[in-house]
Amino acid sequence: MALNSFFFLNFAVEMEKKNETGAQPTVFNRLLAWRKAHVSDRLFLVVMALAIGLFSAVAAFTLHWIIRQIQMLLTSSFNARSSNWLYLVYPVIGIYLTSLFVRHIVRDNISHGITRILYAISSNKSRLKSHNIWSSVIASAITIGFGGSVGAEAPIVLTGSAIGSNLGQMFHLDRKTLMTLVGCGAAGAIAGIFKAPIAGLVFTLEVLLIDMTMSSLLPILISCVTATCFTYIFNGGDALFTFHLDNEWNVSRIPACILLGVTCGLISLYFIRTMGVCEGVFSKFKDKPYVRLAVGGGILSLLIFLFPALYGEGYNSINLLLNGRTEADWNLILNNSFFAGQTTMLIPYIALVLLTKVVATSATNGGGGCGGTFAPSLFVGCFTGFLFSRLWNMEQVGVYIPEKNFALMGMAGVMSGVMHAPLTGIFLIAELTGGYSLLLPLMIVSVSSYLTIILFEPHSIYGARLAKEGRLLTHHTDHAALTLMNMDSVIERNFLAVSPDMELGQIVNKISRSQYSVLPVLDAAGSLLGEVNIAEIRNVVFRIELYHHFTASQLMKEPRATLPDSTPMADVVRLFDSTNADWLPVLDADSHLKGYISRQRLYTLYRKMVADMSED
Repeated sequence: MALNSFFFLNFAVEMEKKNETGAQPTVFNRLLAWRKAHVSDRLFLVVMALAIGLFSAVAAFTLHWIIRQIQMLLTSSFNARSSNWLYLVYPVIGIYLTSLFVRHIVRDNISHGITRILYAISSNKSRLKSHNIWSSVIASAITIGFGGSVGAEAPIVLTGSAIGSNLGQMFHLDRKTLMTLVGCGAAGAIAGIFKAPIAGLVFTLEVLLIDMTMSSLLPILISCVTATCFTYIFNGGDALFTFHLDNEWNVSRIPACILLGVTCGLISLYFIRTMGVCEGVFSKFKDKPYVRLAVGGGILSLLIFLFPALYGEGYNSINLLLNGRTEADWNLILNNSFFAGQTTMLIPYIALVLLTKVVATSATNGGGGCGGTFAPSLFVGCFTGFLFSRLWNMEQVGVYIPEKNFALMGMAGVMSGVMHAPLTGIFLIAELTGGYSLLLPLMIVSVSSYLTIILFEPHSIYGARLAKEGRLLTHHTDHAALTLMNMDSVIERNFLAVSPDMELGQIVNKISRSQYSVLPVLDAAGSLLGEVNIAEIRNVVFRIELYHHFTASQLMKEPRATLPDSTPMADVVRLFDSTNADWLPVLDADSHLKGYISRQRLYTLYRKMVADMSED
């Protein structure tokens, strides 16, 4: 039923695309005209937010239901007191099935879900492909259900954002509204997964970097509340994680909270750097899917066989640490492993699982699986908080600190560090567990973690890839406006070129027909040799007797600078400022001239972009 709604929405989008090409009757266009005539844009945006919230909740429920069914089918008969050799098989099967689904059915890259949303916002006018409505749900369900050590949150956020984007495209909404709808989908997905509307709202602000103006705040909040309400209808009142506060927090634990925050920041650094190294290794096998499967699947299966807590999202292990009260409770985490029943191995086991979780997550995605790093950051944070508190109490450093409370705070700390999102970490954990009495220590740990990680990593795990390409949207208005500008939209292509042996008389003829103040001098292959600046040859232009005495090669000069066609717009502006040029040539990868960028046109479009972004 839920999957049908996804495919129906995808079908509606595809039908609308056919309407635009004229292949189908324009019934939908009549609906659009009626909507514009009778429904205001503000009211329509509210209606869209309600629909997106509903669909996001359905997506979250569907994915988690499928994952649970697969896991119950595969692992319900496992012996908890010993290791199970099927842990060596299931993850490889899951990755293989996912890779086949992606290669032969989706035929598109659906990994790094939140990074793809950031890319769509910054470089693709908030347009996501229609298959993203359903493809990541199916792919991640297979991956995680069979044991892939990744999270379902990023695929659901991508699904929610794709729902918002495609609904907006279907109704021909502008770029700014599309961005708001993408934010509605992402916020609704987070709110629906965790029953945490405030966290969903803050997530769009911190992670997706969407500015909360009054025009966007209301629809995003509506989407969050709608998704949360429907999730309660689907799942009842049970929270994803259960937590009961047994030991009240007091100010004597402030030093321990600060130190935990610093520890979480360093673990976040390990998380990001290790993930980057592993992705670099797997990128070498990009065109060898079976090698990737063998390496990624082999590593993942071996790790899960040794440490079954790495199987799937790991939420059962998190709940064990959050709700345990005695050694017997916490020792349950050793079940299904070689260490089952060996209580003295609890601390080494926790430490090894913490360190290998990142490798398992990278191996899952690198081998061809599909999933995100949202759940792994919660998992690593919980284990970090528990390990920190257990070691603190064993060494009797100072005041006693309760393990379950610090496991909870560790979740907020590592999430804040990995995502560079302290507010999201604070409110998500507080809403998720009802741990509002720990709000102050959550703040201390999250802020300490964030302040630690930014000393080493200026960008989150999601934004680092785009930041390297200059495509990351930020809250800085000037930078955001330049990021949203596309180089192709500012290139002037109607230039008149001259050859190096063209005589002055012919050049004057070109000048009379040119719209620009420079004429590029190109060789036979189209490579730029130099340029003739009209203003600099005025002394010879009107002397007819010289028309056969000068050629373009004698009159041309090297341009003040050249621009590769991949240059970020912020660098283009800086180059104009440093060279004081009015025109700069743009070259492709083969040094062939693509066109010119005019300083005047660039700044005109920039001012318009800033004005559009400043509208409330």
